[in-house]
Amino acid sequence: MGDVGDPSQPARVFAHPEALIAAVGEALGRSAWLQIDQPRIDLFADATLDNQWIHVDPERAQHGPFGGCIAHGFLTLSLVNFFLPQIVRVDGARLGVNYGCDKIRFPAPVRVGARIRGVGQLLRAEAMEGGVQAWIRVTVEIEGEAKPGCVADTISRYYL
Repeated sequence: MGDVGDPSQPARVFAHPEALIAAVGEALGRSAWLQIDQPRIDLFADATLDNQWIHVDPERAQHGPFGGCIAHGFLTLSLVNFFLPQIVRVDGARLGVNYGCDKIRFPAPVRVGARIRGVGQLLRAEAMEGGVQAWIRVTVEIEGEAKPGCVADTISRYYL
């Protein structure tokens, strides 16, 4: 189900959660490329009960607005969790959890066969009781396309 290549830029490693605070505004790593194929889209459609034809009917989608099947926006978003550990690693944390997102956009469709990767930027980081909360923008680039498939401002909590 889609190839996963070597990351083009290894994860940015922080020795401890507090180190994130000093790095606000800086670029993080880039994930490996991941190919989006029809079986992955079909599995996502089955899991979410979203079987809209633009995602799962290649013959009909060929004559639709995108010239073929496209990934669900929420499939692209869900892969941000796959990309994040390739983009940033926080050592010294007892636990890291996904706390949510502030803003999510889907500027361009991700077509079947496209390769995507996550690129990170540390937007904000603040101390909180028991750890650090970090806002990381993950831009899901589409190989060869000017616009990304998704831009998500994620919120992660790193507990000491």
